[in-house]
Amino acid sequence: MIPAFFGLEGPVLTPRERALFAACKPAGYILFKRNIIDPVQVRTLTDALKALAGTSRLAILIDQEGGRVARLQPPHWPEFPAGQRFGEAYARAPLTAMAAARANARAIALTLSDLGITVDCLPLLDVAADGMHAVIGDRAFGEDPLLVAALGRATLDGLKTGGIIGVVKHIPGHGRATLDSHLALPVVDASVEQLEADLAPFARLADAPMAMTAHIIYTAWDADRCATLSPFVIEQIIRRRCGFDGLLMSDDLGMHALAHQPGGNSLAGRAAGVIAAGCDIALHCSGDFAEMEAIADAMQAMTKGSADRLDRAMAWADEPSGDAASFADKRDALLAAVLA
Repeated sequence: MIPAFFGLEGPVLTPRERALFAACKPAGYILFKRNIIDPVQVRTLTDALKALAGTSRLAILIDQEGGRVARLQPPHWPEFPAGQRFGEAYARAPLTAMAAARANARAIALTLSDLGITVDCLPLLDVAADGMHAVIGDRAFGEDPLLVAALGRATLDGLKTGGIIGVVKHIPGHGRATLDSHLALPVVDASVEQLEADLAPFARLADAPMAMTAHIIYTAWDADRCATLSPFVIEQIIRRRCGFDGLLMSDDLGMHALAHQPGGNSLAGRAAGVIAAGCDIALHCSGDFAEMEAIADAMQAMTKGSADRLDRAMAWADEPSGDAASFADKRDALLAAVLA
């Protein structure tokens, strides 16, 4: 098994994807809109991936946050609110907002579980800040680290009870970034003391099964390398300061923030740098076959430590109980109470 999560070209596995994946055995996969048509097709695709891997406990990821970031959309799937809506409700009624966030996340989880998806890249624990780029925007719960941690915990718990593994992101925090890391490399010049607020939600949810890094330079910690590629940030800040010992994946290797970092424009070089820095998994999202081949050829087998973290993460979620349709009324009632 190689320490990579790969995207796919389209809505079905192609013969060359089957051959590559059977040979290199990626640790998991991630789905995007290009991979999704309708419920039957998605379930057929996830079943095929699990059959190829020889296990039903396979990491199949998706970004189903709600709001702007939702790979599953109407008419086949319901709309879900963006994180900011729960933060606004928390300011009025904290306990009710937490209950709504938990119910909403469980509804998302039951929807995903029915499709054979096992991991949702949620919750965002990015603390909103002045000048925050719109790429985060209303995806963030809010500006108060305690609020973010409380709603993040509720969301993580809701996913768990619906049988889905959650991913806290973007560790150690994307809220101060004024650039979109898809397009450029953000540099955050906040002091160590200021960055404590950004770390607080991640430290409080250090028992999360998975986390995703930020492609951001934090000059107070490492002026040269972004968090994804910084051994100091991963070991001293994420692992030690935050206490996170779950599966750590990079954000997407294809993002332009990495163009002028170690590895440059080589996707294989970026993947090697991510693993060398201390990430357990390199995430490659585009589904570009030539890039996946190059990454697979350059990668060594996953270490025992990373494999153990993956096993623990995949065993984290509860068995789902009920279904999304039967749970919809309860969820809708809670959302109506706090999001009106």
